[in-house]
Amino acid sequence: MSEYGYRVIYEAIAEGGFQVIVPALPGIITYGRTLEEARELAKDAIICHLKGLLRDNEEIPDDPYWQQEQPLAEDIKVAV
Repeated sequence: MSEYGYRVIYEAIAEGGFQVIVPALPGIITYGRTLEEARELAKDAIICHLKGLLRDNEEIPDDPYWQQEQPLAEDIKVAV
């Protein structure tokens, strides 16, 4: 059994809960009502996706963002 690491992005949504994406695995988008639920569903989605790749004899991609410095993000308001 091999271990893989991927950066996961959680975005709070207006309706409540968190949308989850995994940039290195573009097919993965999931949602959780709480951050904990979103994290567990992200793990499940990643495992399912990687098992599918292995089953189809496809290469499992590395994540170029794994364990790098956190990206800088900010909200900017402008008036035009």
